[in-house]
Amino acid sequence: MKFEGAMLEYRLQKDKDKFEPIYYYTNIDLPQILTRRECEFFIKEGKTYKQLSSAIEGELFVIYVQLYEEKPIEMPEHLHEGIKLEIRELNAYKNYPLITFEYMTNHLDILSIIGSVYTYIEGKEWERDSAEIDEDQGVYVLYVKPTGYTLIT
Repeated sequence: MKFEGAMLEYRLQKDKDKFEPIYYYTNIDLPQILTRRECEFFIKEGKTYKQLSSAIEGELFVIYVQLYEEKPIEMPEHLHEGIKLEIRELNAYKNYPLITFEYMTNHLDILSIIGSVYTYIEGKEWERDSAEIDEDQGVYVLYVKPTGYTLIT
């Protein structure tokens, strides 16, 4: 199989075994598809979707989702070159504080971080909980929890 110029479709669960196409992307590169599949959550047009599963149908990649929540659309603060990745602490009481962020040049760089169980920031170890792609904000977000482990150098 060749996946150059692949296609991606998000399908929303309507009933137990019934799904409806809601978003369709043509000529999308494989690294972006794989990065999106690694995200448990997908935000678009103020709606947050939770990933249920994924599939490949020939050259069509499919991500199956269910509606998780709806909020007003938030516009991005600034547009920058590159793909933004935020790493946030999984702490709802503190409104998911931002630990760090970076602009990356490609989706494989994003995937290498959000696909890892452990991430080290300034010598502290953080464990992955989940990731999301927020198309409204133009950002990937990795949610992590502190493990209490510190690298000794």
